Amino acid sequence: MSDYDFDLVIIGAGPGGYEAAFDAAASGMKTAVIEKDKVGGTCLNRGCIPTKAIMHSSDIYRDASAGAAFGVDVEGLSADLDRIIARKNQVVETLQDGILARFKKENITLLQGTGVVKDGHTVAFSPNGDGEEPRDVTADKIMVATGSHPFVPPIPGADLPGVMTSDDLLDISGPVPEEMVIIGGGVIGIEFATVFYDLGTKITIIEALDGLLPTMDKELGRSLKMNLKKKSVDVHTGASVTSFSKDGDKIAVAYKEKEKEFVVPADVVLVSTGRRSSTAGVFTDEFLEKHPDFMNRGQIKVNDQYQTQEPSVYAIGDAIGGIMLAHTATAEGRNAVAAMNGKKGEIRMDPVPSVIYTSPEIAQVGLTQDEAKEQGIKIKTRKFPMSANGKTVIEDLGRGYIKLISREEDEVLIGAQFMCGRASDIVAELAVAIGNGLTVQDIANVIHPHPSFVEAVMDTARL
Repeated sequence: MSDYDFDLVIIGAGPGGYEAAFDAAASGMKTAVIEKDKVGGTCLNRGCIPTKAIMHSSDIYRDASAGAAFGVDVEGLSADLDRIIARKNQVVETLQDGILARFKKENITLLQGTGVVKDGHTVAFSPNGDGEEPRDVTADKIMVATGSHPFVPPIPGADLPGVMTSDDLLDISGPVPEEMVIIGGGVIGIEFATVFYDLGTKITIIEALDGLLPTMDKELGRSLKMNLKKKSVDVHTGASVTSFSKDGDKIAVAYKEKEKEFVVPADVVLVSTGRRSSTAGVFTDEFLEKHPDFMNRGQIKVNDQYQTQEPSVYAIGDAIGGIMLAHTATAEGRNAVAAMNGKKGEIRMDPVPSVIYTSPEIAQVGLTQDEAKEQGIKIKTRKFPMSANGKTVIEDLGRGYIKLISREEDEVLIGAQFMCGRASDIVAELAVAIGNGLTVQDIANVIHPHPSFVEAVMDTARL
């Protein structure tokens, strides 16, 4: 029998932490999870789920507003932001309850409070509230899955009321803002731009880099910019914000673009300039002094088994950097538990699909053209316009395309980027194809349903 309290203690109950806990319990490990807030982490409480719940409401409002073009007239249409947020909270609570029920079913101990790693087998636990005394919790293995938080650059006036991070915006109340300025043209900024544009807000996007979606295929960013401008969203790339200041009931956002200075008013400003690993305070100073090579710029360093410099301490998800996505953290957590039990992780970490929930949706998986060329891979590309897809025309989704990238020598699919309806679902087919080394012909030779968005994948492969 182990001398430790647990076989595994996980710090953080986000998707990486709670899925790892489920796998650990299933493998017979006595498991505890320490969480200082609510279970579900960023994804469930401040990210994927709440944003998509709000977006579902804005999608309904957008479709109802456009009903006349489809022969459906709607009178008295309005968007109640407080009710939208209340429904979002209901969705989140339902899923939280599901995780808690699973913890109970799997006999996973949930410790509500803060955990600090003291050594390879000891976590100092400080419970929330006054009813329980702090104590040390011991374990054979420790996993750190503490996620990330929004990064706010040091812009003068960033602390003004109405200047928000994505965390703040998810709990916004009152009427729908008339004007919103979004700082950052990455995934988070673009998704909130989609939500509030659909609810009737005038949107201005200011991005410091030369294009939108800088971590994705350049053509996706260009196509998105054209779509947004067509909708009268004011997009400024290669522009930098210099200050926020109060101007009556508005916030004046000053920015510089092409050496000229401009000011745009806003009721709400969203600062969506990236995220940083939440690792501060997770380890004692003494622990870090004994492990001088433990961290790199706030991110925990791990090997291919997710072990840190201290072999009994593992780390996954946003805490180690890399691709900061919920499904990446989940895969890493499950593979780390497999490694703890002397097994090889079965989940493939490449390719990783990425999705942006715009209208139409955007997704990519595998290599882009630029990445393939950088690796010296000779490629062939196929591109199909969604304007020729029946389902796209039926739903009037406008500009979009599917692009497949294959190796020139054998036509094996190595990448895909697309902007179309149901891209969040279609990307899974292409991830499976890339992960299993299928050729473009393999895709072309399989019957796809008609009419559908996904049949455009087959049409692209046949080009």
